[in-house]
Amino acid sequence: MSIRGYFVAFSKCTIFLSLRILFLVPAGLQVRSQGDSQSYNKVMDNITVRQGETVFLRCALGDVVTHTAWLNRSSILYAGEDKWSIDPRVSLVTLNQEEFTIKIENVDMTDEGQYVCAIQTSSRPRTTSVHILVQVPPKITNLSRDVVVNEGSNITLMCQASGKPEPSISWKLISSSGDLVSDDEYLEIPSISRQKAGTYECTAVNDIDTDVQTVDITVNYAPAVSEGRDVGVTLGQRGVLECEADAVPEADFEWYKDNRRIFNDFDGMEIVSTGLGSKLTFFNVSDGDYGNYTCVAINTLGSSNTSFLLFVAAFDRVPRGVL
Repeated sequence: MSIRGYFVAFSKCTIFLSLRILFLVPAGLQVRSQGDSQSYNKVMDNITVRQGETVFLRCALGDVVTHTAWLNRSSILYAGEDKWSIDPRVSLVTLNQEEFTIKIENVDMTDEGQYVCAIQTSSRPRTTSVHILVQVPPKITNLSRDVVVNEGSNITLMCQASGKPEPSISWKLISSSGDLVSDDEYLEIPSISRQKAGTYECTAVNDIDTDVQTVDITVNYAPAVSEGRDVGVTLGQRGVLECEADAVPEADFEWYKDNRRIFNDFDGMEIVSTGLGSKLTFFNVSDGDYGNYTCVAINTLGSSNTSFLLFVAAFDRVPRGVL
């Protein structure tokens, strides 16, 4: 009889169908079968597998079998040794008097559903069925981009993820404490301060795995200049005034003596500035160098200043490191 003729004949059978237990397990695990030949409608518990694994569908035969088939919902996968499925991941493992086993490699969500092993024996037909549940590791699918804001702004970060079971999502600021800041896909930070700037980590977790991604928040704020320290220098010696500022973006620096701006290499002076500070160096202090100086730190959000006094110091009172 041809394969098609077999299924036509098989579909005309009107007697009750018995059910044998089928085990579906990931590749590498022992496959077992047990059953009650007198049972007709026994249903297997749901079988859970992980996305990407290989699973085996084993149907125990035992009696004199004339025809066998594996079906997925309304599609025929195998009729005996003949493959009907066009899916290259599906293949025949064993077909003998004891069992009828096929396997599905690289299992995906599309493979979830009911599978049926249909058997026609010399006495009656029977079926074995099982429902596959596919678990999927979490994957963050929608994440806020890195953001630059001014201090005092309201911030909302979003982190969405897919997976099965549905993943739980949490946010934390990566710091020495690593404190959890939210257990929701949305993280709201009202009136953000500079202390809340940094890298925020979104974590999506389910029973299968964990996915982690990060968002950087940069908080801009106006410069804050440290209080100036007066410096005493002996006439003819080297002197340095140091100005420090905290600012984002980094500050530019300007130096003034009284109301006159000082430029680099001006009258034997040198100005060296970095993003965190500026140094005004006198290579050979003269009488005209003594007096009041002002350091001004400037960025796009504002400015801040501090004052210094360069005064005459007796040689024996010159601080260590000034000379």
